[in-house]
Amino acid sequence: MTIAIERRVFLYLAGAGAAISLAPKAFAHHGWSWAEGEQMELKGTIKTVSMAPPHPSLEVAAEDGVLWRVDLANPGQTQRAGFTGDTAKPGDAVTVLGNRAKDRSKAWMKAVRVTIAGKNYDMYPDRIQTR
Repeated sequence: MTIAIERRVFLYLAGAGAAISLAPKAFAHHGWSWAEGEQMELKGTIKTVSMAPPHPSLEVAAEDGVLWRVDLANPGQTQRAGFTGDTAKPGDAVTVLGNRAKDRSKAWMKAVRVTIAGKNYDMYPDRIQTR
């Protein structure tokens, strides 16, 4: 093999290896396939607020005492919705409209709308299902 061909093969294999190694991480964080299609409403009290990537999130103690993980949109989209690190704090009452995990053993959902003190923060306005 010539050096040029060896280099092309190496670059191809390196690129393919990188794509394969990153695919599970990308799949785990993107899309809605892990969530139910029907939306639910969660009412409770915020325990923690995290604005860290890949998705800002809330921990919400539901009225029945179950602690839920609520993923918001990506950081830029969350901020465009008007939700920042100063929007909510532990102890605030919250209502979340979103899609829960298909795995019902997990108290985990993806928010499409977060409502605090009567103000709506629409993370995914095009996904909001009205009843």
